[in-house]
Amino acid sequence: MSTLPSSTTATAPPGAVTPGTGPGAPPAPGDPASLKVVPARHYARWVAAVAVIVLVAQFAHGLATNPVWEWGVFSDYVLSETIVQAVWVTLQLTAYATVLGFLLGTVLAFMRLSRSPVLQTVAWTYIWIFRSIPMIVQLVFWFNLSALYERLGFGIPFGPVFWSVDSNSIIGTMGAAIIGLTLHQAAYAAEIVRGGVIAVDHGQLEAAAALGIPRLRQIRRIVLPQAMRAILPTAGNEIIGLLKGTSVVYVMSIGELFYQVQVIYGRNGRVIPLLLVATAWYVLLTSLLSVAQYYVERRYARGANRTPPPTPLQRARRFVRTLRAAAAQRNQPVMPLKPLGDSR
Repeated sequence: MSTLPSSTTATAPPGAVTPGTGPGAPPAPGDPASLKVVPARHYARWVAAVAVIVLVAQFAHGLATNPVWEWGVFSDYVLSETIVQAVWVTLQLTAYATVLGFLLGTVLAFMRLSRSPVLQTVAWTYIWIFRSIPMIVQLVFWFNLSALYERLGFGIPFGPVFWSVDSNSIIGTMGAAIIGLTLHQAAYAAEIVRGGVIAVDHGQLEAAAALGIPRLRQIRRIVLPQAMRAILPTAGNEIIGLLKGTSVVYVMSIGELFYQVQVIYGRNGRVIPLLLVATAWYVLLTSLLSVAQYYVERRYARGANRTPPPTPLQRARRFVRTLRAAAAQRNQPVMPLKPLGDSR
């Protein structure tokens, strides 16, 4: 009598496919391939996006339907001759104060970086005083300069005066505004320039001095081009702030943008649409300054970025070329496939 073994192991013949291991077989329960991949769902982000869209839509609907905005009055005054002339005065004040302020600020910055304690003390004191006094106080002070000095002249210090002139004849209302804005801006420009200069590696100056390059050329050709990368972002922000800060000169009755808007709505009582006119012009001017700042920063970043990122205009052109290429590819005729065995 024969006995069977208690356990038998069946071996699959060679070439046979084991159940559950073929190409079309489902993965085993413990296999990572059996896990279902589900993309992350950011519900809070979706709710926030919907809330923002609703708020923006409500604001746009209010702009379009609220009669208080008086868009007809806005369109009548936004390009009127009075407003355009006021915008020109605002641009003049901004340009003069920016150029003169940064020229004086650059001198003050290098005075603070000088090894002379006298120059350092004078520059530090100037910056401290003009950053401490509000701009409107400075403007009113320069506007009333003739009350302090009736005549301005040239002569020997603490001695006789050879030539003098009435203060009001040499410093008018516009001149007082430019002086006040320039002196105020120079204090902030000095710190901006000084911060950019000290950001340059000191080894650059040591290498230039070892090559025998004169000090002035070191500053002009080595220090300032590298410092501009640190100066420009803050300087651009400061110029935009100065453009809006010129509205303070309304206390001197200068016909800049905000003053003219006040005069007009003081006559016709249309406060909201006239304020909207000033807002539109300020937004346009600051946008143009932001675009100019972008391209100037891009130019001075050439030494650090060998391949700078494309500009928005370049991105738009690339997108248009991509759309044209896709459209041309769709319009190409489809070649029929040759049947199998056809050698022609």
